Amino acid sequence: MKCIKFLAVPAGALGLLLILLPMSLQAQLMLSCAVLGVMFIGMTRPENPTFRVITLVFASIIALRYGFWRTTETLPDISEPLNFIPGFLLYLAEMYCLAMLAISFFMVLAPVKRKTPEMGETASLPTVDVFIPSYNEDAELLAITLAAAKSMAYPKDKLNIFLLDDGGTEAKRTHKDPRVSVAAIPRHEQLKALCTAMGVTYHARKKNDHAKAGNLNEGLKISTGELVVVFDADHAPVRDFLRETVGFFAKDEKLFLVQTPHYFLNPDPLEKNLKTFARMPSENEMFYSILQRGLDKWNASFFCGSAAVLRRAALETTDGFSGQSITEDCETALSLHCQGWHSVYVDKPLIAGLQPETFVSFIGQRARWCQGMLQILILKRPFLAKGLTIPQRICYAGINMFWLFPISRLAFMFSPLLYIFFSLEIYRANILEFASYAVTYLISSFAMQSYLYGRVRWPWISELYEYVQAVFLFGSIISVIRNPRKPTFNVTAKGQTLDKSMLSPLAAPYFAIFFLLLAAALYSGYRLLTEPVAGELLMIVAMWNLINLGLAGAALGAIAERRELRRNQRLPVKRHALIHIGEENHTVIIQDASSGGISVEFVDGTPKLDASAATKAKVELRRGGQAICFDVVCRSRRVTNGTTIAGFAYSERTPKTVMAIAELMYSDQSVLQDRLVRRQIRRNFFWGTTRFALWSITESLRAIRYSAGLVRETMAKSFEDAPLVLNDNKITPLPSAPRPEEATPVLQGGQLYG
Repeated sequence: MKCIKFLAVPAGALGLLLILLPMSLQAQLMLSCAVLGVMFIGMTRPENPTFRVITLVFASIIALRYGFWRTTETLPDISEPLNFIPGFLLYLAEMYCLAMLAISFFMVLAPVKRKTPEMGETASLPTVDVFIPSYNEDAELLAITLAAAKSMAYPKDKLNIFLLDDGGTEAKRTHKDPRVSVAAIPRHEQLKALCTAMGVTYHARKKNDHAKAGNLNEGLKISTGELVVVFDADHAPVRDFLRETVGFFAKDEKLFLVQTPHYFLNPDPLEKNLKTFARMPSENEMFYSILQRGLDKWNASFFCGSAAVLRRAALETTDGFSGQSITEDCETALSLHCQGWHSVYVDKPLIAGLQPETFVSFIGQRARWCQGMLQILILKRPFLAKGLTIPQRICYAGINMFWLFPISRLAFMFSPLLYIFFSLEIYRANILEFASYAVTYLISSFAMQSYLYGRVRWPWISELYEYVQAVFLFGSIISVIRNPRKPTFNVTAKGQTLDKSMLSPLAAPYFAIFFLLLAAALYSGYRLLTEPVAGELLMIVAMWNLINLGLAGAALGAIAERRELRRNQRLPVKRHALIHIGEENHTVIIQDASSGGISVEFVDGTPKLDASAATKAKVELRRGGQAICFDVVCRSRRVTNGTTIAGFAYSERTPKTVMAIAELMYSDQSVLQDRLVRRQIRRNFFWGTTRFALWSITESLRAIRYSAGLVRETMAKSFEDAPLVLNDNKITPLPSAPRPEEATPVLQGGQLYG
């Protein structure tokens, strides 16, 4: 940091001079090329803090030169309101992007990589309460999370697990609507029996007040641990979770939070539908691998709702978890940072969870995040909050303001149409001006994206995610601005699967935008060919619209949902074990495991296996001299490169089996780490652009094919499904009947039966 402070003043003075210095277009082009050259030199040493500062400063010079030119040279005359009003709105959208760029540069100026401290002597370790809040998740999912939590390496007399069930509250069990009470009563009894069998504490409060925050605060009332760990119902921790986190609290008495990343076993809708999950970094990796580490430098890393450890003494100073907004996690962190408490971020995947797989549930989740963050921005005003340092104010304001991106994204999407269809000149520039300022700014932006985030984000992927969310989140923003206290907490559906490929119920606006942009592309081409004095501005706008069309085409792939028959996500575990088949014993390597079964490679000869006859076997694992045994049944057999791989399903769902599943899947943190690292491969801009262009063509054609199939089905049979309801910007798909194999398991006599 010394080098950063040393360079700050001269770099700032040089930057201000270069930004405000008037110059010709030729001089501007030469300056831009020179600045880009310095940037590219700085990028050669990404780990060197001095080079990093130089790179960020010179990238800022290009961005601010563009902003200065955009402000002074390109706005339409105010006397022409038809041009000026949309032109000024586009200008505001661009200034928002420049502001967010500056804040992001500040956030990631010096990311922190934490080293795990020792936990300390057993006698001095703090007591830990683990809260697993639940609402509508099934017992099988909860059982695995509970088993993984119980398996964490920590003194058992200092570790207590609580299942906080908001789906079986007294208010629900006695509800006047019999449909509510009939669902809540068996759930309550089932989960009580599950917790008894698992040796954890079950608790259901009287009323569902204040959603998740209220549920967690109820947990604080019935527990006494010095530290509180929060896991979402589908977030199973690895064995070393507490070893990697608890030690930080002994080093800092003012530490209130140790946050870890959210790692997901399943793809989100874009990853599933574009078939990128196995090879492309997930969307959340940019936030958890880069931004949270950057926030950690400024003591601004915040609570993300799960996979975190908090100090009870700190929570007591704010009367528990905050619940004014529907993003109680960030709001809680803001309140505690305002009181001078500290936070730490540990960049290691220590939990494995599920994310929404259907596009409807994905948009519902993002709408909640968007509304909650904007509630905090409006109601809490973090940029003015007392008790925060200036860097913390900048970070929190940036985190919350980010969720205004739908406004700018849609402005960039539709602005070219105003000139193509109506000849409104909302952006005044010729080709040379555009090349000298805008093109060099775009080159700088893409280069900085690669420099800062290239390991965790392919080119154009940010733009794609922003666009697919913007279409529906725009309404969410308007709703919050109109009434910041109106949004309510909605639980995100997880673990859903589709048994056939289909268009999302939300597909209509994406098709409408795609065909509108396609029409604009055709019409702009027609104008360029037929108008003898077609302006340079038309050429610029036509190219801009063509990029937007490619983005809209790739987005159709996100709403053309591929079927996903795999309900249980697998992890490559590579564990040695023994398997007993009848009187025979075999040494095996368990290649991968899921909550449904295991794949086994036989090391010492292959036994006779008959998948059709459901051959039964017993698997024996070893840990610390203790044997962990569970029963399986053969479901498949295949030969790969001369090696026999057999697939076994678990015979039954007893607590013993669930503990074995936790041991198989979550005993080794490196399994998650290795899987994460394998995907984090940089792709250059040209490769990424080519890949994205192919998506634009192939995915739009696939979506159109799905649409044609839907039309044929509709014409062939009567309309059977109830429509999606969209009220107050909350997406509420009506429930469908579960497939027989997805029936919720029940617990009888200590055993889960499907």
